[in-house]
Amino acid sequence: MAADDRSGRRIALAAIAGAHGVKGELRLKLFGDSVESLAAQRTAFVGGTERRILSVREGGKVAVARIEGVADRSAAEALRGSLVEIERNALPPLEDGEYYHADLIGLPCVDQQGQPAGTVLAVENYGAGDILEVEDPSGKRAMIPFRAGIADLHEGEIVIDPDFLA
Repeated sequence: MAADDRSGRRIALAAIAGAHGVKGELRLKLFGDSVESLAAQRTAFVGGTERRILSVREGGKVAVARIEGVADRSAAEALRGSLVEIERNALPPLEDGEYYHADLIGLPCVDQQGQPAGTVLAVENYGAGDILEVEDPSGKRAMIPFRAGIADLHEGEIVIDPDFLA
């Protein structure tokens, strides 16, 4: 999939869990593996408003960030629950065979004969690999392992073994 196919979308990198201290720092629940992807950004959309990221650091089980315009604990607490998002095209380019979970959501699914099999609603990972939540044309949902031969990304769609939709 070309990087610009979904470039108009925003991708959530974190959610604000609350304040950290009294000087406006934010505790962030990261949706990725580490703080590096967020720390590499200069700006982000916080609660839908574009703001400059002043700093991001590890903070134990969460990340801690300073964001322009958030100067005290009250301002930080007011943002609790807000998403920290970036434009899709601000993410690093991918190598062949790589994908961002956000790019899989909404993709059509077909069986090996090319017949419609549903749409990807979500991507989960509980530690053993990616799992696609797929809704078939009748509205029934199934969790499908995103593994070769079971669910394959091919030219902008997911080719699914229909036995896994049962």
